[in-house]
Amino acid sequence: MKRTSSPSLRRVARAVVTAAICSAFLALPLFMLVGSLRLPGLPPPNGWEWLPDPLHWGNFELVGQVLPEWSTAVRNSVLIVAVAVPVTVLVASGAGFVIATARGTKLRFLIAVSVVALLIPASALWVPRFSVFRWLGLTDTLAAVMAPALYGTSPFYVLLFALTYWRIPTTLFDAARVEGASPLRTWWQVAVPMGRPAAFAVAMLAFTFHWSNLVDPILYLSSPDRITLPLALSRLQAFEPTNFPVLLAGAVIVTVPATVVFLLAQRAFLTRTISGGTRT
Repeated sequence: MKRTSSPSLRRVARAVVTAAICSAFLALPLFMLVGSLRLPGLPPPNGWEWLPDPLHWGNFELVGQVLPEWSTAVRNSVLIVAVAVPVTVLVASGAGFVIATARGTKLRFLIAVSVVALLIPASALWVPRFSVFRWLGLTDTLAAVMAPALYGTSPFYVLLFALTYWRIPTTLFDAARVEGASPLRTWWQVAVPMGRPAAFAVAMLAFTFHWSNLVDPILYLSSPDRITLPLALSRLQAFEPTNFPVLLAGAVIVTVPATVVFLLAQRAFLTRTISGGTRT
């Protein structure tokens, strides 16, 4: 009896713990959504409010009325992620393939460089990057905000691809070389198709980074027609610091696209990159 009941108890305990963790993460988004449906000008409720009475959906329209640049911010943010996310995936994938196919001292050197780059604080690069962008004439352009995609956005994404390609049997790469395939062709026709789960995961993470990036627009953008959604949300907070329903409505608008991207990519994100593959 104990052997048959123990797995059931473990499954129940796992379900309870999972539900508790999910509830903790969902509490704030739910509070944000409920708060965005309150009447404009009302302060936050005392305690938890499951559903405002009456429901006021007009707060989402008020966001654009309070901040006329909101539509411009939406367009710019969409343009940034449309360019930066594919570039991030391609660059990180290519760099990860180079690391995964390296040998000996070169492999250790590339991994060490990636880890050191990952440990460098982002704030340490603000001044050098600003100087480079000003020298190139890229300040106050969206290209300055997209620039991190040129190095894969984060070294973590490169290491993620490297780990994915490292799990692919080397016999596949050797067979491609025997057939006369170049490293570029081997990467594109062998590594990339087998690393699709990692590509979905990196695309999701890159989308979240560039969609919610606030620091780079503050540093490099100054024109009203270059405003992005995170920057617009911070300005909305400055214009309406006490109008919590409108502020929360703006936060919902910014949060929903990232949530949708995660829900669409979660199956690929949770799928094992390679099933049963080992290095030989």
